[in-house]
Amino acid sequence: MALPEIPTLVGDYVRLEPLSHERAEELCAATEDGKLHELWYTPIPSPETMSAEIDRRLGLYEQGTMMPFATIDVETGKAIGMTTFMNMRLDHFKVEIGSTWMAASYQGTAINPEAKLLMLSYAFDVLGCNAVELRTHEKNAQSRAAIEKLGAKLDGMLRNDMVMPNGTLRNSAVYSITKDEWPAVHDGLVARLDDLEQADEA
Repeated sequence: MALPEIPTLVGDYVRLEPLSHERAEELCAATEDGKLHELWYTPIPSPETMSAEIDRRLGLYEQGTMMPFATIDVETGKAIGMTTFMNMRLDHFKVEIGSTWMAASYQGTAINPEAKLLMLSYAFDVLGCNAVELRTHEKNAQSRAAIEKLGAKLDGMLRNDMVMPNGTLRNSAVYSITKDEWPAVHDGLVARLDDLEQADEA
């Protein structure tokens, strides 16, 4: 099934734009921020593999299964990470948000909750999804806490789901948000962003 054109999603703090090689140099700098590519529990591209990773994601878009984005800090205009809609099954009105990473110095800011708000709004309000899925390594406590903070519910654990780059087996924690849950999740994200904005102004 052919995918729609990749949209540009714009918020106050973050812009999600179609991934391209034009952002490769900035993305290489972003993955070096915190040496993210050295983390064993999540596959994040290194500067040496960045170009190939951009090609891989764009190839999956052509195959109709992924919409890849570059995550742009609105204040600086620079790319600070990547995110995607992946495993897209629009015939079943379902997508997964994943293959997401962000420079360490931006983690814990308004960028991630606003990016999730933009993506979930597009998935539910434009694509008409019945559910949006999020998956992460069972051992990735930071990622699981962030997903649960969204209001996503744990569906279960996929045991021995993936072989990681270091050869270890990954159990994948699978979460989802349904269209019935979306209004409450939306309001929760808006409230979080309001709190962060007030904290910045204090």
